[in-house]
Amino acid sequence: MLEMFTILHNNGMLLLMGQYPNGPLGGVLCTLLISLLAVLFAFPVGVLLGLARLSPWRWLSWPATCWVYLLRGIPLMMVVFWTYFCVPLLIGHNISGFTTMLCTLVIYESAYIAEIVRGGIQALPHGQYEAARALGMGHIKTLRLVILPQALFNTLPSLVSQLVSIIKDSTLGYVINVPELTFAANQVSNQLLTKPFQVFAIVALSYYLICFSLTWLANKLEARLTQKRRQPMEAPGVAPAVMMTKTQSQ
Repeated sequence: MLEMFTILHNNGMLLLMGQYPNGPLGGVLCTLLISLLAVLFAFPVGVLLGLARLSPWRWLSWPATCWVYLLRGIPLMMVVFWTYFCVPLLIGHNISGFTTMLCTLVIYESAYIAEIVRGGIQALPHGQYEAARALGMGHIKTLRLVILPQALFNTLPSLVSQLVSIIKDSTLGYVINVPELTFAANQVSNQLLTKPFQVFAIVALSYYLICFSLTWLANKLEARLTQKRRQPMEAPGVAPAVMMTKTQSQ
């Protein structure tokens, strides 16, 4: 335990932010940055894919369904390699490992976010959609104003949990030299040579603290949403009036 504190004291900044500001940002901050950017960019793509899967038009729902099943059925490592080798061929020049990993996570995680959004929409009572259509709203307007706001609010815990998965998936950036936490830990381990267990124990503890905090947040959000669902839907004063009417009738 004392050796771990010594390693943290001597190499804490390298594990936290890599070689920044004298080099690229790395370590924990790089891991969090790439994960947050991946969620930020994958979220709108996932929403569009989820809506496309529920679309009444087959020319839209079938390609989205194939895309989701394809990405959910292959390992993330394969997508990393495809992006690493194919994107430079498509755009005509090389891209950094950070950009490669970010593109990979956006493509891969959009399929999972699409399923989260689809589940959130299907969990809503279908009567809300029918009521909105009865009021003269079109399909797109009904989704935008009635269905999506409720569905996205209900899927917040699942989206936070997906962020936990993205943080763990970001460790694969090590194979394409992304300077994230695992890469920084390997640099520290190569410098110390004789203490790999202590170094990677620190890495494991760091991932645990980050992921546990986000999981705790997801559980709190889920408990709060459950409490809101259990609250009575009547407006204030309606329930007492109903009770008084029943009492007078008796």
